[in-house]
Amino acid sequence: MTRAIKIAPSILASDFAAFGAECEAIEAQGCDWVHIDVMDGHFVPNLTFGPPMCAALRPHIKTVMDVHLMIAPVDPYIDAFAKAGADIITAHVEAGPHIHRTLQAIRGAGCKAGLALNPGTPAEAAAPLLDDLDLICVMTVNPGFGGQKFIHSQLDKIKALRAMIGDRPVEIEIDGGVTAETAPLCSAAGADVLVAGSAVFKGGSVSNPAPYGENIRKIRAAAENARAAA
Repeated sequence: MTRAIKIAPSILASDFAAFGAECEAIEAQGCDWVHIDVMDGHFVPNLTFGPPMCAALRPHIKTVMDVHLMIAPVDPYIDAFAKAGADIITAHVEAGPHIHRTLQAIRGAGCKAGLALNPGTPAEAAAPLLDDLDLICVMTVNPGFGGQKFIHSQLDKIKALRAMIGDRPVEIEIDGGVTAETAPLCSAAGADVLVAGSAVFKGGSVSNPAPYGENIRKIRAAAENARAAA
């Protein structure tokens, strides 16, 4: 595992009528992963994509398909998302009573296993699960909608998780309110993967993707500079 900063644009902020082309555009402009927010209208107050959408997008994604399941229950859908081409499947610790079983099932389906923590969930919730994880996603907004403001109290959680992880090959992902202004705070605290929606897609389009690249480079540079100075 490399702890190089990774930028994972969330397609929730892209043009819904051109998802495939948007995935290709952000990859061409330098993103590292493509983040797909799956919401069920039950665990979170919004409804987005399912396995068929992920399967349709897979041919357009050459990097990493990072699938974030904001759904409950999770277990009945793991195989479907794995077959749809997910490289990473992240489930919320709050989504069910048997998160260890869920993580085992994700790895058993051939995917990397991620654990998401809501803003009100302490870092300690991840402690018994660290050896069963590849990624911890710290929600820096309450899940369910894009475009929310960054919750600064989560920076202490990132620091606690980084110390807790030690030398394990577990990456810390930040999801929510990531911009060129908040990215350095996250990377200095110990984050590796930055999920950004509107901060990546603002100002650009499929027909004019250059702003995507400018936004990605700006976020990455801010994060890398802060890590180097930390």
